[in-house]
Amino acid sequence: MPRLVPFRPAAVCALALALLLPATALAAAKGTPAQLRVVAGQKVLADTTMRTGTTAVPTSRAADCFGNKDRGSGKAVRVAGATPLGLLVQAARSNKALRPLLITDAFSFGLGLCAIGGLEPKGEGFWQLRVDHEAPELGGDAIELKRGDQVLWYLTAGFPAPEELWLKAPKQAKAGTPFRVRVFAYDEEGKRKPVAGVKVSGAKGPTSAKGLAAVTLGRPARLIARHGKYIPSNRAAVCVGGKCPKG
Repeated sequence: MPRLVPFRPAAVCALALALLLPATALAAAKGTPAQLRVVAGQKVLADTTMRTGTTAVPTSRAADCFGNKDRGSGKAVRVAGATPLGLLVQAARSNKALRPLLITDAFSFGLGLCAIGGLEPKGEGFWQLRVDHEAPELGGDAIELKRGDQVLWYLTAGFPAPEELWLKAPKQAKAGTPFRVRVFAYDEEGKRKPVAGVKVSGAKGPTSAKGLAAVTLGRPARLIARHGKYIPSNRAAVCVGGKCPKG
């Protein structure tokens, strides 16, 4: 069953939204920097760092995952401060892979997230939120982000959700010279452990029992770790010869 995202702010009309957007865009530009990842299965829809602040969250009449009577109004909700939901909405404005966002405001106690990039949960699935590798008890609009927080939205088929891979790599490397990376897995409670057998892009072989692998690059790259049903890792940027990967 899709999850609800509790909120307190009231909905605003479309005309008010037109006036609100410049203000929220300015707030985001001066807001809190945080990392956003959005993953559906093994597909990474977004992995970026951006600033977020007070955001106008659009709802949709197409957001009917809780039933026709509980579809969205099509109005907007003002979510104050730097939040995971606001971060997602702001990223969707520039990232087509995250659109459409289908959010319903049919409930007095929270927003319902039906789809990201048009991808809706099936059966007991839902879009799970994790902040700094933990699944919080609060909704995506009720969490105040801090500088450098890591936000993950993951389309899970139900409980328990897969563990999340995390890749640690040096920021700089020499062309043709091997360097070491390490892969951890985090469960929903944020407990960390090294993972063996993980495939890291650019590595000669899978990770060891300590989660270690050797990577050799000839040019700048963004590395990613994948393994079975684990949630794919962050894309770790490694600069080579003073040049860094684009994007």
